[in-house]
Amino acid sequence: MRLKDVALRNAKAKAKPYKLADGGGLILLIHPNGSKYWQQRYRMNEKEKTLSLGVYPEVSLLEAREARDAARKLLRIGKDPSIEKKRERRRASVETGNGFKVVAAEWHKKQKMIWTEKHAGKVMKALERDIFPELGDTPIAQLLPMDVLVPLRKIEGRGAIETAHRTKQIVGQIFRYAVASGKAARDVTADLRGALQPVKSEHYARLSANELPDFLEALDKYDGDWQTRNAVKLLLLTFVRTIELRGALWTEFDFNNAEWRIPASRMKMRREHIVPLSRQALAILESQKLISGNLEHVFPHRNRPTAYISENTILFAIYRMGFHTRTTAHGFRGTASTILHEAGFNSEFIERQLAHGGV
Repeated sequence: MRLKDVALRNAKAKAKPYKLADGGGLILLIHPNGSKYWQQRYRMNEKEKTLSLGVYPEVSLLEAREARDAARKLLRIGKDPSIEKKRERRRASVETGNGFKVVAAEWHKKQKMIWTEKHAGKVMKALERDIFPELGDTPIAQLLPMDVLVPLRKIEGRGAIETAHRTKQIVGQIFRYAVASGKAARDVTADLRGALQPVKSEHYARLSANELPDFLEALDKYDGDWQTRNAVKLLLLTFVRTIELRGALWTEFDFNNAEWRIPASRMKMRREHIVPLSRQALAILESQKLISGNLEHVFPHRNRPTAYISENTILFAIYRMGFHTRTTAHGFRGTASTILHEAGFNSEFIERQLAHGGV
């Protein structure tokens, strides 16, 4: 039975994807999130294949039928419609210079200015491995949600669920750059919400507000290295990342203005981070000056004075205090965030003090 436009408009989402057939291999695939995709099913060399024809209602019923008929004509002369579509996209990308790979390279070049070299390399490696082989030559303005979903499904299929979500976010950022620079009309990854398997949330172990007094009491009674105790105390008061504290230099501290200015070169997001210092934090630093004030690092390595303490130094101190599995050094950031949010502080201020990238 041939489809009618009124039936397509009124088709409701269900718990699972389902299809409405129009004949000749043309179907409308309706997803649980309500999105509707035209597909052309056909056989080529004894294999069943699928050709994406667009999203309804952007592609009308009449236009979908015309695309189906064009695909059937190609089949009659022995050409694969999917291959021909890719060839046409490649030709267009060469003519316009707006292929996904080209746009992604432009975006990446700009982002490198605020990223660490290591992070920039990881992002490009992910694109080259998983995205460019599928989407690289296609003009970004012509890509549909289903086109982007294909490589993401492959990542998901190898069990890398978190990587699939992270890659989707990267592709979304590239699309938003393309929109801002006039090379695409919209970010099509927005239509893929709910399309990937959810990531099982795993947080760093952290202390609750109720557990904090017990931890502070144990810290006061800690009989290990005095420098390590100072490091843990300062970490609690500033809730910076562990590497930012471990690598701290005395030249970064302005005692007159009670500020710690961590240079962009040491920050994850490649921009200077200013940490206001409380009276308690300043007192800890004054105590630490008696230990390492004549050295470059605030918390120097015991056997190598030109280096700084290892991550395990702080972690093992926490274990020794009896808090193994109950918190980590990184978990202090989560504890601070939770307490400050519950106390009603401005979320933007909290995120900025945590040096998160989106603020």
